[in-house]
Amino acid sequence: MKLLILTQYYPPETGAAQNRLHELAVRLKDLGVDVSVLTAMPNYPKMKIYDGYRRKCRVKEDIDGVTVYRSWIYVRNSKSIFQRLLNYFSFVFTSFFAGCFRTGKSDLILCESPPLFLGISAYLLSAIKRAGLVFNVSDLWPESAEKLGLIKSKTLLGASKRLEGFLYKRSILVTGQTKGIVDNISSRFPQKHVYWLPNGADLSYYDPDVTQRSWRKDHGYEDDDFLVFYGGILGHAQGLEVVIRAADRLRNNPGIKFVLMGNGPQERPLKELSRSLKLENVQYFDVVSKAEMPAVLASMNVSVIPLKKLDLFKGAIPSKIFESLAMKKPILLGVEGEAKELFIEEGECGLAFEPENDEDLAEKVVLLRDDPDECKKLGDTARSYIEMKFNRDKIAADFFEVMSEIKP
Repeated sequence: MKLLILTQYYPPETGAAQNRLHELAVRLKDLGVDVSVLTAMPNYPKMKIYDGYRRKCRVKEDIDGVTVYRSWIYVRNSKSIFQRLLNYFSFVFTSFFAGCFRTGKSDLILCESPPLFLGISAYLLSAIKRAGLVFNVSDLWPESAEKLGLIKSKTLLGASKRLEGFLYKRSILVTGQTKGIVDNISSRFPQKHVYWLPNGADLSYYDPDVTQRSWRKDHGYEDDDFLVFYGGILGHAQGLEVVIRAADRLRNNPGIKFVLMGNGPQERPLKELSRSLKLENVQYFDVVSKAEMPAVLASMNVSVIPLKKLDLFKGAIPSKIFESLAMKKPILLGVEGEAKELFIEEGECGLAFEPENDEDLAEKVVLLRDDPDECKKLGDTARSYIEMKFNRDKIAADFFEVMSEIKP
């Protein structure tokens, strides 16, 4: 079986989609699938082409045994919707020609969305190659962009919704990262086969029993500091002001410190808010490589997972949950709906706080700091739950069986 994964985002970029797709590709290859990836020149999240890829129109490389084809993409660090669309459509254009002339025959094409527009290239390539199209939805776009106010043009929203429906109908399989996404698509397209393809954790890589806590000491933290960690995109959806406001409430608890690691559009406003409040218990760090993340997580006491208080996010499962739980770190979850049901109510992997409620978050931080036995118990339970429900090896094996059944 020959599978082409089409995605705008892929390692060496760091991020949820990048890690999830690469881990899936490697495991499917180990199961006997001839996997290749067609992606863009790496630039995310700083919107700047990485060193070694600049001024190149195409690159072919091998990453962990997976052949990766890269094509040119227009990149500008701008919030303009016009610039963003140029970014998306430039890769739609170059990926189509790269797929036609560089990647060879495919039995299946798995397209990652968002960006939704990449589905145009995926559909055309699937028609030319006579390959089955598998459309993988990790975010309900354009619905999420509309509800977050990122796109206000009715013309663009209308065209995007029509494209979304067209792509679902032309796919032999639609996959969703969460049950909420699966249920949403199934309710609108009841005749379509929709499959839950969740994220998960590499349990052999994120192993708390062998990972050292060197990051804590290397960055000047004391052994008895209680470190509250957020790692990921510093974006609009996360509502990270709740973390800064909670830190402000806890400024007189010198042993409690907040660590924010990541980049994104809200990085500057968040830093300005911290400065205006004169917070000394919040520190910011740039994104680190995947190889460094186990040591970072091992050094933390708890991870905070926030999202804005929107109905849209009741079906969201932030990917940063999985690595933290695999490392036996309990979570403070500011997400309602599916994530709370799975990881708090069923899995007992941490404590929930009301989204955007900094007082509630601050109280939960103090509760875990003051009860180290409960904190450890939640962490141990978290690892067991991930092993049982979200092991990436099992997720890939189950998906391989589905692929074998749908292959044209």
